[in-house]
Amino acid sequence: MLIGSGAALLAGCAPADAALAGGWVGGADLERGHRLRAPLPKAGDGPMRRTKILIIGGGVSGLACARALSQAGMTDFALLELEEACGGNSRAHSMGGMPCPTGAHYLPLPGPASPEVYQLLEELGLVRQVLGRAVWDERHLCHSPQERLFLDGTWHEGLLPPPLSAAASAQQQMFERAVDQAQATLGFAMPSRRARWTPGATALDSQTFAAWLTQQGLHDAQLLWYLDYCCRDDYGAGIQDVSAWAGLHYFASRHGFHPANSNSEREAVLTWPQGNAFLTDAMAQPLAEQIHSGRSVLQVAPGKHQVEVLAWNEAKQTPERWVADQVVLATPLFIANQLLGQALTPLKAAAQHLRYAPWLVTNLQLKAPLLQRTGAPPSWDNVVYASQALGYVDAMHQALVPKAGPTVLSAYWALPQARRRELLQQDWRHWLRLVLADLGTVHPDLAANLQRADLARWGHAMSIPVPGVRSSAALSALLQPQGRLHFAHSDLAGYSVFEEAYTRGYELGASLAGSRG
Repeated sequence: MLIGSGAALLAGCAPADAALAGGWVGGADLERGHRLRAPLPKAGDGPMRRTKILIIGGGVSGLACARALSQAGMTDFALLELEEACGGNSRAHSMGGMPCPTGAHYLPLPGPASPEVYQLLEELGLVRQVLGRAVWDERHLCHSPQERLFLDGTWHEGLLPPPLSAAASAQQQMFERAVDQAQATLGFAMPSRRARWTPGATALDSQTFAAWLTQQGLHDAQLLWYLDYCCRDDYGAGIQDVSAWAGLHYFASRHGFHPANSNSEREAVLTWPQGNAFLTDAMAQPLAEQIHSGRSVLQVAPGKHQVEVLAWNEAKQTPERWVADQVVLATPLFIANQLLGQALTPLKAAAQHLRYAPWLVTNLQLKAPLLQRTGAPPSWDNVVYASQALGYVDAMHQALVPKAGPTVLSAYWALPQARRRELLQQDWRHWLRLVLADLGTVHPDLAANLQRADLARWGHAMSIPVPGVRSSAALSALLQPQGRLHFAHSDLAGYSVFEEAYTRGYELGASLAGSRG
């Protein structure tokens, strides 16, 4: 209904749509990523490079591994990155001089189980210790108002719908108690492997979140919508797809669940106009000598005494060979499996089990602020109830500009896996029309204010924590060295968030630095 009514509203804008500036930017480079499907080139007389440790992949985990090696005093290592810039799905873009994200756009304040992440933020000057407590630089905390939800023709503060009845309120309280009980009896942490894995966790991981909610007697439509939204936002799939462990982990590992009518403060998050590229750019900057971007790795061949890697230099369009004592595969596991020719049993098993969510991020450059409906004022995160999309973030919300003006809205869609081919094959204008139709129901003046639209597509944006993934023996096995191969990617946690990727990468880098000799 939302898309249909929005499409009708915008039907008269076809000529302007055809002339609108924009296109595909950011995201994953399809041509480079699909080189693995083509026959391997002959290395021939291509250059041979040697290094002690070779990191493949410059996302958060690869950068964290390199950072740990560098901080330990090592210089004999290299990082190969497919794209022209590191950052993975935390990279950024700019429109009209305004930075904006093409992927991840915020980071919750780290808890006690994430000392590595806290150390990074402290070293970047975002937090300091004063009399034994953390004091955050408020310029980097999400400014108020933080979140709002469009429901029943008006904007409401926060994203959890206000209960419509005493029964709905009771349902929210029931879920709050269930989260509290899970925290107390099972233990949850971020990163997840900082908590002991229990038979109770395995039982939760064996069923979908939707099935578990039904068992608990939780059926309020607005509560279920909110829980589904949270799962789509963090995992790329809803309650029918993710495990019950993942659904509870979303709340129990961090801030808990608080009913809409409670007095609990909203969770503080760090965010920037360019999203998490603020962090990854800062991590990459001191590693410039070790980073080799524009390298599509095509094959990894481990041997008894060394590991040989075949890469394609995108700038020169020539193959190049690398030889290393140790190789860190900081790529999604299905990519690592292809690079190794499916020769590693636990990796093959893990890759067969993992499912990946495709994502679309649309940055809309506006020449003026949008007209506002009644209710809560414009916020950083703005979500439309019952929409198949995830809402939009105002990239200029953090810019410390005293007066509203031109801005960039970053609209997020986590798509069903069945739409991956459509995402990769359809023209960008097809997707823009769908995005505008979705938002046009709330902002009818959006199309008239639009100057440019740049879209980023991620065919395999994040691993979905479907039942059985987190308790997989194959994933646990890959946490251990496999000869001269080591694995560092958020896939090892079964889902994709900054804390998981950074902690795994940094831990592995510190371990490799400590074992050098």
